[in-house]
Amino acid sequence: MTDAPLISVVMAAYNGGPLIEETIASVLAQTLADFELVVVDDCSTDDTLDRLRRVRDPRVRVIAAERNGGPVVARNTAFAAARGRYIVGLDQDDLCHRTRFAAQHAFLESHPNVVLVASAVDLLQAGAILPPRAPLQTSPSLLDWRLQLGNPLVWSSVMFRADAARRLEVFERTDRLYAEDFDFYHRLARFGAIARIDTPLATYRIHPGGASQRYAARMEQSAVEVLAQPYAALFGAHAAEAARLVLHHFTGGVPAPDLAALQEVGRLVGVVHEHFVMTRQPDATDLALIMAEYGRLWWRLADACVRSGTLSRAQVAAHCPAGLTRNPASRMRSATSLLIGTGRALASRLKQA
Repeated sequence: MTDAPLISVVMAAYNGGPLIEETIASVLAQTLADFELVVVDDCSTDDTLDRLRRVRDPRVRVIAAERNGGPVVARNTAFAAARGRYIVGLDQDDLCHRTRFAAQHAFLESHPNVVLVASAVDLLQAGAILPPRAPLQTSPSLLDWRLQLGNPLVWSSVMFRADAARRLEVFERTDRLYAEDFDFYHRLARFGAIARIDTPLATYRIHPGGASQRYAARMEQSAVEVLAQPYAALFGAHAAEAARLVLHHFTGGVPAPDLAALQEVGRLVGVVHEHFVMTRQPDATDLALIMAEYGRLWWRLADACVRSGTLSRAQVAAHCPAGLTRNPASRMRSATSLLIGTGRALASRLKQA
């Protein structure tokens, strides 16, 4: 057995087809070359396993599962076989920028209190590279706040300390399928801070075959189960319903069906926010970042409500939590939403007439 590598990349593969070769090429092109790539093929029915076995780099280790167990089981198998001090998460269809491993390794080396560092990601859709989504500036405190309301991180952008992950009872939990990464971040945060490098170091591919597009409902239900646990102390027997409303509307941006629903979502998020500020006590810089993100998400939901035609701009503005301001991009979106919403409301009235 050769010396253990510095970094292990863990990947679950299933019917990856031609995309997986580009993903592997992005790993092999890293400027920090002391790594292994552990790929578990989950009984693919296409030629994925053949493609993997054709890779002639000794740093690539291919494990063929005996039976299909799903992505969590495959990823757990890869993690169990990993030998590196640092672990990189990567899905079979996403891409690493050349300096990703070097940048994240340097960050973890210089921040011993951080157990996981993610990065911003750019988006690849229909052959075009799109810029990262908001927020563009983060801090560990802001990420901690966001984790109380939904998943702010992309799995294919994370690097974390293997020794911290091995302290967990299990790497990823099968009963949190499609939100297993969100669940993992919550459990790993017991051992240290979670941070993000705000420069894109990975490319997230958006396509119809992606899990986030195919399994959105199952993903949301698993995320509800993740948040219901910390929400129990705040909302008691209504924790799961509170988590569902927050994830679906506030984090997911789905329009509230009526004013009462918008008010309830606002109340729930307010309780979570006030509890976070009281218990975590973010400093002034972090609080400013948190309030900016709070405002962005609130006004995104408010604009969606106006755009849907169910609520007016005056209604959503009257129920905006105190202290949440709009940025210029949000104001432009509001004007567009007003025009669309007015048209939809008029069409609805004409239909009922």
